[in-house]
Amino acid sequence: MRPLGLELDYPLIQSPMAGVQDIELAVAVTAAGGLGSLPAAMLSSSQLDQSLSQFRQRLNGPINVNFFCHRSPQEDQRFSPTWLSALQPFFDEFEIDSASIASGAERRPFSDEACEVLEHYRPEVVSFHFGLPRAELVDRVHGMGSLIAVTATTVEEARWLQAHGADLIIAQGLEAGGHRGHFLSSGLTQQLPMEELLHQCLGAIDLPVIAAGGIGDSKQVKRCFDIGASAVQVGTAFLLCDEATTSDVHRRALTADAGEKTCITNVFSGRPARGIVNRAIQALGPMSAVAPAFPQAATAITALRQKCEAQDSGDFSPLWSGQNTRGCEAVAASEIVRRLMESNH
Repeated sequence: MRPLGLELDYPLIQSPMAGVQDIELAVAVTAAGGLGSLPAAMLSSSQLDQSLSQFRQRLNGPINVNFFCHRSPQEDQRFSPTWLSALQPFFDEFEIDSASIASGAERRPFSDEACEVLEHYRPEVVSFHFGLPRAELVDRVHGMGSLIAVTATTVEEARWLQAHGADLIIAQGLEAGGHRGHFLSSGLTQQLPMEELLHQCLGAIDLPVIAAGGIGDSKQVKRCFDIGASAVQVGTAFLLCDEATTSDVHRRALTADAGEKTCITNVFSGRPARGIVNRAIQALGPMSAVAPAFPQAATAITALRQKCEAQDSGDFSPLWSGQNTRGCEAVAASEIVRRLMESNH
């Protein structure tokens, strides 16, 4: 096992999960001996500052702050005629005027403004999804003493990341919930299950590799360590815990039989992500050729999500989940950490 370069009681990282957590989950996981994570892609600079201030006030421990590195589309496609046409039958059903839909909050790529906030708090880890930011920002993050962790979905991406400044590689298997982290190719055919990707990355690069995707119990954690992972990153197992902000409709889906039926879809954001199959995926996808580019697909479908959730329905909600929900229980985050790391440390 290659040393991670972090002082942790347990080599376990809580996956950053926008929309289902705030700083409370990160605090709980770090307090339990793991590495808590804050998803920052949808936070303004002031919100990021407030969250990190709360974390530092409450805890003297490490944190991972996660950002996206996508390129914002040059053309505004949020209300493209083809996408609105696909959604129009549902707008009619739920009496939504498409002309009145607000733009709403969008996922932001890592920026100079966000980096300025980080320089004040110097988080132990800064992680990126969809590749790396420009070299100047990579240098600034290293300059504040932070380790840089980046998602790789293929060996090619792992090699590229090692050559361009990453310190830790997160090997994201196909089983993982939420957005796929690919950035060199938009296709899914080259992406691998977690264990196979972990094996290949360890053989191809020298950096520590973190296993991610479908990890839900202590036996799977042990298997990852036996293969050579320096740590595991776990998300779905925390979705029902007390400190998560997971919605009621999402929680019900995770505890129902539907929680075992996931697929990769682009209908909620414009980019492939794994979630529980629901009406939106069945009607529009799972992969829609007319969905606007990431992150613009989210704007119009969010109006349907809000209307349905107000009626206690998750039919148009992005119910992100990995393939394995067995370790997902409504207990404290510290208990999830204990169960996962039982006999593994």
